[in-house]
Amino acid sequence: MSPTITFFFGLLLLILFGWYFATDFTARKRWIGLVLTVLLVAFCLEQVIPPKEKIRLGLDLQGGTSFLLKLVPGADPEDPTKTQTITKDMVEQAVEVIRKRVDSYGTTEPSIVPQGSDRILVQIAGLSPEKILEAKEQLQRVAKLDFALVYPNNDEAVQQIESGQMAMDPNYTLLPYKHKVKGKAFETKLLVKKRPDLTGDHVTAAHAYFDQQGFGVSLNLDSPGAKIFDALAAGNRGRQLAILLDGEVQSAPTLQADRYGGRATITGNFTELESRNLASILENPLKIPVEIQETRSVSATLGVDSIRSGVLAGVTGLALVFVFVLIYYRFAGLIALVGLVVNLILLFGLMVMFNFVLTLPGIAGIILSIGMAVDANVLIYERLREEMKAGKSLPAALDSAYNKAFSAIFDANVTTLITSIILMWQATGSVRGFAITLTLGIVASMFSALLVTRTLFRWLTAKTSITQLGMSDLSPRRQFNFLNKRFISLGVSALMFVASIGVFIWNGQNNFGIDFRGGDLVVLDSSKPVNVAEARSALTAAGMGDAAIQLENEGVKAMLSVRSDQGTAPKVLAALQGAYPDRGVFAVQEETVGAQIGMEFAQRALFALALGIVGILIYTTLRFEFGFALGVVVALLHDVVLTLGIFSAVGGQLSLVMVGAILTIAGYSVNDTIVIFDRIREGLKSGERGSILEIMNRSINETLGRTILTGGTTILSVAALYFFGGSVLRDFAFAILLGILIGTYSSIFIAAPIVWWWSKIRRKNIRKEVLASESQPATV
Repeated sequence: MSPTITFFFGLLLLILFGWYFATDFTARKRWIGLVLTVLLVAFCLEQVIPPKEKIRLGLDLQGGTSFLLKLVPGADPEDPTKTQTITKDMVEQAVEVIRKRVDSYGTTEPSIVPQGSDRILVQIAGLSPEKILEAKEQLQRVAKLDFALVYPNNDEAVQQIESGQMAMDPNYTLLPYKHKVKGKAFETKLLVKKRPDLTGDHVTAAHAYFDQQGFGVSLNLDSPGAKIFDALAAGNRGRQLAILLDGEVQSAPTLQADRYGGRATITGNFTELESRNLASILENPLKIPVEIQETRSVSATLGVDSIRSGVLAGVTGLALVFVFVLIYYRFAGLIALVGLVVNLILLFGLMVMFNFVLTLPGIAGIILSIGMAVDANVLIYERLREEMKAGKSLPAALDSAYNKAFSAIFDANVTTLITSIILMWQATGSVRGFAITLTLGIVASMFSALLVTRTLFRWLTAKTSITQLGMSDLSPRRQFNFLNKRFISLGVSALMFVASIGVFIWNGQNNFGIDFRGGDLVVLDSSKPVNVAEARSALTAAGMGDAAIQLENEGVKAMLSVRSDQGTAPKVLAALQGAYPDRGVFAVQEETVGAQIGMEFAQRALFALALGIVGILIYTTLRFEFGFALGVVVALLHDVVLTLGIFSAVGGQLSLVMVGAILTIAGYSVNDTIVIFDRIREGLKSGERGSILEIMNRSINETLGRTILTGGTTILSVAALYFFGGSVLRDFAFAILLGILIGTYSSIFIAAPIVWWWSKIRRKNIRKEVLASESQPATV
């Protein structure tokens, strides 16, 4: 679809949305809602159905290698006492240089994008291990490119200088020259002019070629460079011209013509690799030094296994949720499932339309959003049950249910959206993929739950004779006095809070994976199994006995993962291949993270968490009152700290993916708490009889069924992720499961008591504060 058509289509949708919310006529709303739904679904299906463009896969799913490069500033040319400032232009120039180098590998759509002010992320699909090592060298190859004449009769002159028969010409310098002739390595010495005859700035293009004489390099110069080169060649035919990169001789071809006209070829028994390297040197000399701070590599085989396990987890989670919703809500559940299907279509369509990349954590985001999408339907249906029990007709009960549930749905999703947007902003790579799918999933779920299902119910009540909707009811019949246990629950939570901090401090650096403390991770497969004890023996013999070795399930296979010091992954692979040559050991995934970038990752993770807490505090204060916001934040911190403490106690290690899990737990914790607070606020505003504690306790009991149902459906989808998602996402799913259980507990036993105590400390009547608040429950 052309951009013009897309623009006018989007404008049409915007007009329809405005019309839908502006009109008060039920029949008109029914038709507009149907048209909106059909148009959006059709548009998204057009985006994803073959032969249209598919969703782009991340490197962890399609296989490939990513490098995080940092530009290292040197001394400032204008003031050598100061460090050079990396500018935007320098980063853009480096991106273009790296792009040309990567293009030489002939890979499909490499991704080369700036990261921050001084970093560049390079993602290349389908590199073999040999190509990865070559790419590392190419990406870091920097320098000042020069062309300088070699002394006439160089070999004779060098021999005379070394024997003392001839004095060194002060305009020349003696440089070593390593080269190969017919596959044999030689090292000679060249007398090269100190002052270059031509600088590399004049090179406009260079590329490797192959003809009857073998591999060579063609060279193009700009107009000024062509004139300088022709003048140089005219008086020096037969002399060697040294090509220097950072003062090191890369090649020394002989000038074989008097005039070149800005075009020249370099031959000399090159191999394909040598010709490509020389062309890269000639065309793209990086002027700012570059260091590789992070390398991540996944084989295509492991990527296919990851897709298989991710799809299995997704289908299983979706099936479990579908079955549960159908059994529990019956016909109304069928309406909810239609909304979930629309939700998924919109999510995938938006991903294709905005060219987002789907990663393995992104699949986790989709699965998690499935569980969380049910939450809105549960809120509406539990309200619908209450309205029907009150004796209202089905149309009136539906109107009331959607209106009363809207504020809780809106507030709960916005607070989760705050954490996902912050994660999307702060995260990189595959974790950003998780944040993107979670964000899109939240937006799509609100549309499907509030507009799609509402439209279906409007058509149902208008065109059928259905007057009642049967539903199961597993809510507890008795009223629990939860707040009567507030001293016990807060005491237990305080002890758990302190214990969690103590466990985390006790484990120290063992809490952090290589993403944060730096190091190497290599995942190994083999044609014949190698167990942990055998791997430990081989690595101990190689002097790497302190490496952490685990047997993990990757897809349908059990593989060895080895975590070791930075730069040791090749040694680990070599040690195991040498110790067990008959086992066919090979690497399917490699990661290298520098200690410095690991520390920066940790700082950004803390910043993202702090920013998320502040954002939630501000939003809940604006929507409720500060006492409620304080209860939300205390419960959130409680959930995060306890989850981290338990995760640390069972030997888990924090990674970038786990940062996403922690922020998701924060969002889920707030989501659950907001629903209870919304019911408390409703009770206080409606003037219900009883003390503040009684109203709070009654509100918790009224939402208890919803709490159990939403927690249960989310657990179903996350459990599928835990059992079928593979080892990469197992820790993630485990943390989310912990967070759901702890978050459900804190919403009931921590958040509400904090609100009550805060009002007592301030000696304020919380009922009067809520009534005086400008934050009114929104309606559809």
